Amino acid sequence: MAKVRLVDETTSGERRDAWALEWPEARLTLREVIRRRVFEEVAALDAARAEGGQGLVKPTETERLLNGNGTGTDQREARHTLPQKHYERALADFGRNGFLVLVGDRQIWDLDEEVDLTAGAEITFLKLVPLVGG
Repeated sequence: MAKVRLVDETTSGERRDAWALEWPEARLTLREVIRRRVFEEVAALDAARAEGGQGLVKPTETERLLNGNGTGTDQREARHTLPQKHYERALADFGRNGFLVLVGDRQIWDLDEEVDLTAGAEITFLKLVPLVGG
């Protein structure tokens, strides 16, 4: 099982560690890497919302219901559809060159290209920022 580090970066030089994930496979397609990253990110956001905030600020019951954090069918449906929608958006963004993916020093160009997930591998998601006035 390889521990892979996912990093978010922008062309302006901002860089932050997004995730450190362990996957049992030694190779995955870029499409699957993106899917797993999006689903992990959505699950983490759901968990953070379920905790009800930090410190002095806690959402009211009404706020939790309005924001999809209540109980019932709506919440279950949101958890099943939201990750898929974000995944589809991420694939579309990749196709429009909204971000690049680098594994080590190598750019991955195709969603169906396999990525080596050796221990300590770093996968960088480089968000491309549009030029102002150009």
